[in-house]
Amino acid sequence: MAAVEVEEKVAVVPQVEIVYLPPITVDYPDSDGKPMAETDVHIQQLIYLREALSDYFRDDPNVYVAGNLFVYYVEGDPSQVVAPDVFVVKGVPKGNRRFFQVWKEGKAPDVVFELTSKKTRYEDLGAKKGTYEVLGVQEYFIFDPLGEYLQPPLIAFRLTPEGYRQVEGEPLVSRVLGLELRVEGNFLRLVDPRTGEKLLTPLEAQEARRQAEEARRQAERRAAEEAEARRRAEAELEQLRAELARLKGELPG
Repeated sequence: MAAVEVEEKVAVVPQVEIVYLPPITVDYPDSDGKPMAETDVHIQQLIYLREALSDYFRDDPNVYVAGNLFVYYVEGDPSQVVAPDVFVVKGVPKGNRRFFQVWKEGKAPDVVFELTSKKTRYEDLGAKKGTYEVLGVQEYFIFDPLGEYLQPPLIAFRLTPEGYRQVEGEPLVSRVLGLELRVEGNFLRLVDPRTGEKLLTPLEAQEARRQAEEARRQAERRAAEEAEARRRAEAELEQLRAELARLKGELPG
């Protein structure tokens, strides 16, 4: 019987080169090159709200206050961003941030202030209002410091299960902040309703410190003058006693 040669075929597996790509890095800008606010009035109001609220919550390590800071609310999509004029977040630690990322912080802002104008009214009452409502911002305050289109110049929205509802009536008190919002001319003032004490502007706070320091110096000066007057009176009294004793000693017995 003839031998049958069987050719053994071996499958050749092609070599696959595995390339490990670095993770995609998403750039989240911290500025858009636009000015912080439109006018000096808007800037002063923004600074006041930010500084007054920061000072009011200074002893609470888990209240974050910021102004004109980008808030990114969709991870991986830097186009989904909003920049409130001033906002407050409870339940997140204090600390400097380049921007605020909702997914990293675990929540959106609780309160937002927008300082509006004719130029920004459609955004403030339209796109921004809708964004804040979807994000769950509990209270949204819009203030028109120059009275360009809002009458009255301050309106407030509070989040309900049905969405934002405008807050009516006075005084206007923020449930989240525990502060009254009071319009004084073209200025929005924050007031502690428990004490009636106004939260001061940075300049007012400086002036209050100067007055307190001057009062302290005057009190110290008065105390020093009174102490010197007592010392002189006691010295004069001692001299009189000594003189009386001397005169008694010279009288005949």
